[in-house]
Amino acid sequence: MQPGKKVYFLSDFHLGVPDYASSLEREKRIVAFLEEIRRDAAVIFIVGDMFDFWYEYRTVVPRGYVRLLGKLAEITDSGIPVHFFVGNHDMWMKDGAKQGYLQQELNIPVYFEPRAFEFNNKKFWVGHGDGLGPGDHGYKMMKKVFRNPVCQWLFGILPPYIGMGLANYLSRRSRTVTGMADEKFYGEEGEWLITYCKDILKEQHYDYLVFGHRHLPIDFALKSGSRYINLGDWIRYYTYAVFDGQQLYLKTRYPELENKIVRHP
Repeated sequence: MQPGKKVYFLSDFHLGVPDYASSLEREKRIVAFLEEIRRDAAVIFIVGDMFDFWYEYRTVVPRGYVRLLGKLAEITDSGIPVHFFVGNHDMWMKDGAKQGYLQQELNIPVYFEPRAFEFNNKKFWVGHGDGLGPGDHGYKMMKKVFRNPVCQWLFGILPPYIGMGLANYLSRRSRTVTGMADEKFYGEEGEWLITYCKDILKEQHYDYLVFGHRHLPIDFALKSGSRYINLGDWIRYYTYAVFDGQQLYLKTRYPELENKIVRHP
């Protein structure tokens, strides 16, 4: 990393919900933030669920999000790398640089599993976080089905109007079922991603293990000096993490929300 440059992590924009007006306002805030950080960004990570639903048709691009997609193209064209991790709401992105919309049009590599990175001798383990750790067996089975190429092909032959309508209905239904459960911190033993981090650290040391998905912003100290960071979301918390070359900090765009971040210790 060059002196003065930083690495940024953010996730869970869920553009498209709960309605057009709210999503558009959120998109404008995200675009303004990206424009601000590009001045000192060495790398930008978007750690999943950029959209509340995304499907890559061969010749059709889902309506909306032109401000964000245009800003990301502008950032990568300027030479700043952007990395994207597929989330559970936008998992139907294409594999391979020749197929994927983000890879081909925006020059953004797309990852489907957690991945290791290193900056200034600090090791990072980064992933969206869905389906990791113990429990949630129903979702893990569903994820295997959704990631199956045959299931993706079958969905793709539906007219976009029907397919996108069905997907948006299921997304809203899922959000109604989960309710506000993601606002509660369940403690060291109750947080599945903390358990997952502990298992990973038994095999390999990482200074920071960074995830999204959980929606609750968490900065949790683990043994051996590692930290588990959950990036929260840009629906309620507007949180992000920034690595300044020496340490990683979990912050919020709006100082009045600082007390919503779970910090331990």
